[in-house]
Amino acid sequence: MNKKVYFAGSIRGGRVDATLYHRIIEYMQLTDTVLTEHVGSSTLNLIEQGRSRDALIYDRDTAWLRECDVVIAECTCPSLGVGYELAYAEHLGKPIHIFYNKSKTQLSAMLTGDPYFQIHPYEKEEVIFDTLKDILTMDN
Repeated sequence: MNKKVYFAGSIRGGRVDATLYHRIIEYMQLTDTVLTEHVGSSTLNLIEQGRSRDALIYDRDTAWLRECDVVIAECTCPSLGVGYELAYAEHLGKPIHIFYNKSKTQLSAMLTGDPYFQIHPYEKEEVIFDTLKDILTMDN
């Protein structure tokens, strides 16, 4: 195991699922390195920092995407940034797994229509962890 995981979840698009992100990140950290553990923090600054500060975030996050072994995204809360990260990771050829609660939302056709993405709908949270176990133990 010990994969480098890029976890993507909504930040400025909405933090309604931040506690779920935190639980997912904690679970993955039992066996793997999560490069973006801050996504699960309840104390993130959600306000634009100005173009130069946002450029630093972009540079850091795209470097992590280049470095990671796999991308795990929780997409129940729509986010322009997460959509961008998914497209960037696809361009790099990274394995991408997208989770979403199908009782709360529908994914964009740009995600469900792209055969590159592995889509994992769920209704019960425990399904996420069973699926993550399978993903993190497979060779990519």
